[in-house]
Amino acid sequence: MGATPSREVTISVIAAEAGVSAPTVSRVLNGRGDVAPATRERIETLLRTHGYRRRGSRPKERVGLLDLVFNDLDSPWAVEIIRGVEDAAHQSGTGVVVSAIHNRPKAARQWLDNVRARVSDGAILVTTDLDPELNGQLRDLDVPAVVIDAVGVPELVTPTVGATNWAGGLSATEYLIQLGHRRIGFVEGRPELWCSRARLDGYRAGLETAGLSVDPALVAPAEFTYESGFRAGQRLFAGEDRPTAVFVSSDQMALGVYEALRQRGLRVPDDVSVVGFDDLPEARWSSPPLTTVRQPLADMGRLAVRTVHRLVQNETIESSRVELATELIVRHSTAPPL
Repeated sequence: MGATPSREVTISVIAAEAGVSAPTVSRVLNGRGDVAPATRERIETLLRTHGYRRRGSRPKERVGLLDLVFNDLDSPWAVEIIRGVEDAAHQSGTGVVVSAIHNRPKAARQWLDNVRARVSDGAILVTTDLDPELNGQLRDLDVPAVVIDAVGVPELVTPTVGATNWAGGLSATEYLIQLGHRRIGFVEGRPELWCSRARLDGYRAGLETAGLSVDPALVAPAEFTYESGFRAGQRLFAGEDRPTAVFVSSDQMALGVYEALRQRGLRVPDDVSVVGFDDLPEARWSSPPLTTVRQPLADMGRLAVRTVHRLVQNETIESSRVELATELIVRHSTAPPL
C-alpha cells in the first residue's frame, strides 16, 4: 500500500531516492521523451508511492499569474520583452508580475519567497542565472519556468527561447564585406552571455569565409550599455589604422559608438559604417538611422508565455530550445568605403 501523501515530498526527494538529478524527475513530470525507460519507470513508481501530485492536482485551463524576472530593467531591450509578454498574457487573461534581481543572491531569494507567497503558476526568466539551489527550489514549488536568452549554454531540462545570434552576426559581417569593407571592427557584449559569444562567432565566421583574418585589435569588449559602447568606439578609432566599418553587438552600444565617432570628427557612414543588433525603436530614430540586425524580442516574449501555458497544462514541448530568426535591416548607417 502506498505511503501517505506528504506535502514535504518534493522533486528533490524523489530524485535522491531514484538516484537521479532533479531535472531528470522534471523531464518525467513534463512528459519528455529523453529519459531511459528503466529510469522513467523507477521515477514514476516513486511518484506513485509518495503520492506526489503537481500543485493544483490537474492541468489548469489557463495560467492565472505569471512571474517575469530580469536581472535589470534599465534597458529598452527589456521593454520590448515586456511588451511581448504583456500582449500574450493579456490575450489569455493572465496577470504578470515583473521583477528585477540585479544579480544579487539575496534579491533572487526574496523573489522566490514572493513566488511562494503569491502562488504563481509559471515563471519567465530573462538572461537570468539563478544558482542551482534556487532552481531546485523553483522545481520543488512546481512552478514551470522558461528562459529567454539563457546566460550560459542552455540546459536541456528548462525550455529556452532565443534568437539566431550566430546567423545574425554572420549576416551583419557578410553585408559589410559585400559593401567592400575589409577592415571591420567588432564591439562585443558581456562575454559570459551565450548570445554575446554567438554573435562574436558569427562575426569571425563571416571574416574567415571571405578569406579575411580576425584581428584581435579590432575586437573591443563592452557591456551592452551606451557608455561601454562609447568607450569601445574610442578605443577602436584612436589610431591611424582604424576600421572602415564596425559591427556592434547591440543598438545601445552602437549609439555609444556614434558619439565616439562624432567626437573624433568621423562621419557615419561617410567615414565609418556601423551595424547594430536588436532593432530597438532608437535605431530608427538615430541620425543617421541605424542599419541593424533585428531580433524579434516581442515575439520571444510571446512565445515564452505560450510555452509556460503548455507546461502548466502538462502538454509535451517538442523542443526545449527554440531560436527565432533574425533579420538584417538596412538603413542609412552603412555605405561602401571611400
